[in-house]
Amino acid sequence: MTVDLAAIRGRAWLFGSDISTDMLSPGQYVHHPMEERLKHVLESARPEFAGEVKPGDIVVAGPNFGCGSSRESAPQHLKDLGVAAVVADSLARIFSRNAIAIGLVAIACPTISEVVEDGDVVEVDVISGRVNIPARSVSLEADRIPEPMLDVLRHGGIEPLLISIAAEQRDE
Repeated sequence: MTVDLAAIRGRAWLFGSDISTDMLSPGQYVHHPMEERLKHVLESARPEFAGEVKPGDIVVAGPNFGCGSSRESAPQHLKDLGVAAVVADSLARIFSRNAIAIGLVAIACPTISEVVEDGDVVEVDVISGRVNIPARSVSLEADRIPEPMLDVLRHGGIEPLLISIAAEQRDE
């Protein structure tokens, strides 16, 4: 399975700054079943998010998205809800790495939160590093993701990439 990183398109959910991993994956639900945990994703910022987000939607946020602990469940919960990408003014490094490791696009695009409105269609081309908001005739430059990390994303995460590599080696 490969992911088309040049054509991610979805409806924006706009969030502010300093969205922490605890907001993404509240600690008080860590021992609950996954279905229950997912109901609480970002509820302290937008209580309706988990119940209304649709597969392919894009989370757009201000600076410092994913700050806090190295909670690996934070990007996983977004992916489990069907979020196609996170585009923020800036990303906490550990969140970004965890997201890419599981195959969730997370890209920094300075000033994105200043031009996107909730519900706008956002187009992300991870390969070229461009983010477009067609309704506003805006095209922004995003931070480029290094090629080895793009390869992880193309395969849907580290685990599928390693499985693919192992299969290729078996076939040699």
